[in-house]
Amino acid sequence: MTSIVSKLPQVGTTIFTTMSALAAKVGAINLSQGFPDYECSPQLIELVNQAMKDGYNQYAPMAGNKLLRDEIANKVKRLHNAEYNPDTEITITAGGTQAIFTAISAVIHANDEVIVFEPAFDCYAPTIKVMGGVVKSLELEPSNGYRIDWGMVKKLITNRTRLIILNSPHNPTATILHQEDIDQLSSIVRNQDILILSDEVYEHLIFDGEQHHSMARYPDLKEKSFIVASFGKLFHATGWKVGYCLAPEYLMNEFRKIHQFLVFSVNSAVQQAVAQYLKDEATYTSLPAFFQQKRDYFRKGLIETKFELLPSYGSYFQSVKYGHLNNESDIDFAMRLTTEAGVACIPTSVFYTRGTDYKVLRFCFAKKQETLDEAVNRLLDFKL
Repeated sequence: MTSIVSKLPQVGTTIFTTMSALAAKVGAINLSQGFPDYECSPQLIELVNQAMKDGYNQYAPMAGNKLLRDEIANKVKRLHNAEYNPDTEITITAGGTQAIFTAISAVIHANDEVIVFEPAFDCYAPTIKVMGGVVKSLELEPSNGYRIDWGMVKKLITNRTRLIILNSPHNPTATILHQEDIDQLSSIVRNQDILILSDEVYEHLIFDGEQHHSMARYPDLKEKSFIVASFGKLFHATGWKVGYCLAPEYLMNEFRKIHQFLVFSVNSAVQQAVAQYLKDEATYTSLPAFFQQKRDYFRKGLIETKFELLPSYGSYFQSVKYGHLNNESDIDFAMRLTTEAGVACIPTSVFYTRGTDYKVLRFCFAKKQETLDEAVNRLLDFKL
């Protein structure tokens, strides 16, 4: 057998695959992986069917369906008063993860340093390492609401710092960036050769009247940023794997050099359908209220358990602390909840490079009401 030197020797199967497989095996309610258990809009499905009948079955343009890029430009203009040229600054991708991989690939060279805030979505660090980059992680703690210590960020910056990765609303902590975070970030990157990758796939899942602080809203940050978004998260169709990236032309030129050889183009019929569907602003402006109702309903049920609920300001996740109940590792406890209580969740230590265990679990509440009811009932019946 020919020997291979792995580029990712420590990487195995993702926790999402592991927990979903375990949930399926034991018949547990799957609140681990972030996907809805209800259908997307029938109108959107009809639009996909019609697009297929209308002949949108061959390769789309490499950058994406022109109508869709135009609609995205209109949407960003309405929401953030930001101008993006649909021809040169918007690219349709095969989901958010592909956009993140492509952006990192486009700008990270060997020994470039990337600042990552942990707990972090699990695709960031492996992609940086594959490109020969160095992960400079800053651990965030539940004790201070997972807020970023910008003084520590300044200490991490060196002459090799090339990229800062941000995620708001944040997975897995459900926190969001605030104006003071934007001010600190702007101060740090000003006059520095540092780029930003802003993972905004949960941009419309933000609660309690809070503002989503997209990098697109701030001209000085916009000119340094790749912004990643997801239609799968937006329209309850995660299996379609369609997203997009926004970036100024000089960055998008490099992004497309990688994109064209990675996937070239994305599902043609779905792009055409999404373009038509986006014409109605209510398809996304109604989402905060839709998901806040689910968050509030789920939290009301969880309060009856012995878990300590952490705040959920955005995304469709609710985290809980259990250290006051037992001293099991979060991985062991998550496995036991799945097999014995019949409710699958995600242990958040897997989102830390060092496996830091704050005894915090993440549940997904993008589910039908009856699913949430049954999950809460099972947790109430389980002897925590």
